[in-house]
Amino acid sequence: MHEFRFDPCHLPPEAEQLRGEVRTFLKSALKDVPAVVRAQTWSGYDPAFSKWMGEQGWIGMTWPKKYGGHERSALERYVVLEEMLAAGAPVGAHWIGDRQSGPLLLRFGTEDQRQKILPIAAKGELLLCIGMSEPDSGSDLAATRTKAVKTDGGWIVNGTKLWTSNAHNAHYMIALFRTHLDADNRHAGLTQFLVDLKTPGVTIRPIKDLTGNAHFNEVVFVDVFVPDNMRVGEEGNGWAQVTAELAYERSGPERYLSSYLLLGELIRELARRDDRSADAEIGRLIAHLVTLRQMSLSVAGLLEEGENPILEASVVKDLGALYEQELPGKAHELASVEPMIGTGGDYGQVLGYLTQASVSFSLRGGTREILRGIIARGLGLR
Repeated sequence: MHEFRFDPCHLPPEAEQLRGEVRTFLKSALKDVPAVVRAQTWSGYDPAFSKWMGEQGWIGMTWPKKYGGHERSALERYVVLEEMLAAGAPVGAHWIGDRQSGPLLLRFGTEDQRQKILPIAAKGELLLCIGMSEPDSGSDLAATRTKAVKTDGGWIVNGTKLWTSNAHNAHYMIALFRTHLDADNRHAGLTQFLVDLKTPGVTIRPIKDLTGNAHFNEVVFVDVFVPDNMRVGEEGNGWAQVTAELAYERSGPERYLSSYLLLGELIRELARRDDRSADAEIGRLIAHLVTLRQMSLSVAGLLEEGENPILEASVVKDLGALYEQELPGKAHELASVEPMIGTGGDYGQVLGYLTQASVSFSLRGGTREILRGIIARGLGLR
């Protein structure tokens, strides 16, 4: 049985100094970007902005210098992410590589894989995506059916990955495939691979969401050859690798700041009207935000110590998605402004975008049912 561990975590002075540098950069870089565009933040795709971040040394911050990194702390990286999301910076072009694929390759990849991928990713010039979810399986990764069958010099892959963020823009996918079937252990027989998405037989089909954007994708593999040197980690160790990776995906500030721009616009809208009737509810929303931030920062501290806080990360992700999805409804209720698409003021347009987009926030990174199953199992309740 596991007990929750959310120890207090305090940012070091160098992290707070870095915060000022990031704010100065963002004030200039985003000065002409409309609020509704900034509201898209970590799904926003802007390769030029990612290259600027690479030039600043803000991608791969914790990675070794020999792979293009900067050997800074996880807490300094946390501050950069926090500021980027709070300001609404478009980080989608480098986000996944920086957050989870890079750390995964550092831990499980070969030296050739690290040298090939990480220095370019740290420059903001290489985009990775994650091939985990599949049709009819939700976030149940143990239900993976896409098969990789051994052949001379590599593997032949057939199957489909679904809800793959930014696959249509990505250069490589780190994918979870089934390399053998064990009827008694669904977690066995899973292996990760680094897949060049230009390989013949790979078809990427964008999926439009309610906002009209195509952030998610279906990726189909038909007799795709993946060389042996593109296997990540040991054959059959995919489940352990994926669960370690998901601690990075589920705990960061993106798990409670995706609707943050709307909270700021709501406060400005009420201040413009000199309307104090919502003060108590605004206070509750901010108190909830601060609590989530402390929990997320605690997980960052555990990661800095080399821990694998999969249970705590699942809690942050679940509670964060609830908060992010609550905000649009509360904002509509408190300010009585209709959501707007393509017209109207900043508040109405940000409300319109997030009213549509927030529906997906409990899908990405694991559905609520899967997360609560992980939490229950960790607490010894199932």
